[in-house]
Amino acid sequence: MKWLKRIRGAVGMGVTWAVAWAAAGLAIGVASVLTPALPWEAFFSVFDAPLPALAVPGFFAGVFFSIVLAVAERRQGLRQLTAKRFATWGAVGGVLLLAFPFVLVGVGLASAEGSTLSTWRILVTLGVPFVGLSVLTASATLRVARIAEAPALPSSPELEDERDLQDGDAQARLR
Repeated sequence: MKWLKRIRGAVGMGVTWAVAWAAAGLAIGVASVLTPALPWEAFFSVFDAPLPALAVPGFFAGVFFSIVLAVAERRQGLRQLTAKRFATWGAVGGVLLLAFPFVLVGVGLASAEGSTLSTWRILVTLGVPFVGLSVLTASATLRVARIAEAPALPSSPELEDERDLQDGDAQARLR
């Protein structure tokens, strides 16, 4: 049962990252139209799918990040993790994402036939955006998780007094 919960968490992380990466793909498309002087051709020559299709590598990056985080920080709580470590594990997930197609080719589950691009060109051209997006998405994931974990703040002094009464602090105040 514990493994099913972890798999569900990894898939959930993948779906969340897929949505974020699809939005990033749209932002790249807008940026390429607004700044045509930048060398966008290098990226578009390697990633020739529609830009919202960045959701697919985003899903896998989220799953890889979730696995790396589960293995590397299995004994740490959310409050003990620093943003730097979270970003580092995001970068590792991005590197695993870059290695994934090459591993598939290596074990015979995919083929590199028909590709006119060199391995180095693919790695360099996709490495920067994929690892960069992984770092940004990991940092955003930590931020959202901490916000979700934070206790709700009272909106008025009356609510704070009620909470104190519920916690049994009223007797301490009377003394």
